[in-house]
Amino acid sequence: MTFGIPLEKCAAHLVMGLWWRYAETCHLVQIFGEKMLPRTTFALGGAASGKSEWAEALVNSSGMSKTYLATGRIWDDEVQERVNKHQARRDAGWRTVECPLDLTEPLAKLPAGEIVLIDCATMWLSNHLMEGSDLEAAQAQLLQALRGCAAYWIVVSNEVGQGIVPENAMARQFREAQGRLNIALAAEAETVVQVVVGLPQLLKGEMP
Repeated sequence: MTFGIPLEKCAAHLVMGLWWRYAETCHLVQIFGEKMLPRTTFALGGAASGKSEWAEALVNSSGMSKTYLATGRIWDDEVQERVNKHQARRDAGWRTVECPLDLTEPLAKLPAGEIVLIDCATMWLSNHLMEGSDLEAAQAQLLQALRGCAAYWIVVSNEVGQGIVPENAMARQFREAQGRLNIALAAEAETVVQVVVGLPQLLKGEMP
């Protein structure tokens, strides 16, 4: 006995305390019965590669309160149909915030112990390009917001540099800006996964 507490219980508390200190140091969260997740994850892939589905499944597996930061704008019926499909995959447990341009404020409001999915960085960048924003400044603000976010985060983005060179100047500007943004997000995240034909390929860190 130690101050009225059985020795075995003191040992158990000590072990658990050491575990949580280790998990915090490694930026991991343990949800009992669920997977261990990195605190920051970047998922990229080509169009219709399955990257969003993979990211959503990862968020669902966390067991945490989950927020979806939707960056897309509805330009036409085709985009609306794609948005409808994304919405149909998410159950009632998701909280959705529409933020086509400003991700800084919603990221700052998220508390520790929650998880957020940003889908996607490509639409967010496209919106800023169409608005005539300073893309370097917008990227810097996004990275700063991610660093300051208390919640676990997953960012989804498109890989756009493996096709042909676009024929017009705006498309080439976008391709270059998207490449720089992807590099910066990959540097920021602890885990980076590229999804190819629905299969996640680990590029950095450990597979969740």
